[in-house]
Amino acid sequence: MAATEDKPDNGNKQLFSGLSDVSISGDIPVEGDITIPMASQSQDDDYSTLDEPVKDTIMRDLKAVGNKFFHVMYPKKSTALLRDWDLWGPLILCVSLALMLQGSYADSKDSGGPQFAEVFVIIWFGAVVITLNSKLLGGTISFFQSLCVLGYCILPLTVAMLVCRLLLLASINTVTFIIRLVVVAVMFAWSTLASTAFLADSQPPNRRALAVYPIFLFYFVISWMILTFNPSS
Repeated sequence: MAATEDKPDNGNKQLFSGLSDVSISGDIPVEGDITIPMASQSQDDDYSTLDEPVKDTIMRDLKAVGNKFFHVMYPKKSTALLRDWDLWGPLILCVSLALMLQGSYADSKDSGGPQFAEVFVIIWFGAVVITLNSKLLGGTISFFQSLCVLGYCILPLTVAMLVCRLLLLASINTVTFIIRLVVVAVMFAWSTLASTAFLADSQPPNRRALAVYPIFLFYFVISWMILTFNPSS
């Protein structure tokens, strides 16, 4: 029995017997590379825009704005407006709508439309109030994401304002008013549905009605300004 127990020990000694002759010299230099792999560097370079030409940056931003406009005109459940939010589109739409709501004479007190500052303040103040209401109701959407969605969804009403301006240039009569009423009503519904498609899921299920109601009022006020607009002669 003792002889059999010594066999494994003898085998291990023969297996590791060569290790006793191995020695590490201090003269051998330590070699190695602990730099970041090239794959990671190239990935970081892809996301860096510091060295990007200004033209490429502007074109990329314009494509992003155009993509968001497409999502508003074709509303569906999407995270495009929430994931990559920006305020360029809302600013362009707000300025465009305010300019079109100006009367024929911007400096005249008898102008038939509201002044530029009034429209600007109504739109942005209303969007901020709706956003704060959404946050107080427990919404998961961020402040600027909500402003982005509400601002981009003014696009249908901006189109309605453009159509109304063209109709008013032709003539002002009952038929024209009916056409304007239909156009504004359709675009009002479009803006409301588009905004709720993006914002409704961010609210608790039992508080969605409280979050949608201020959105309805917000776009209703803008629609009313468009419908009642009458440029001075």
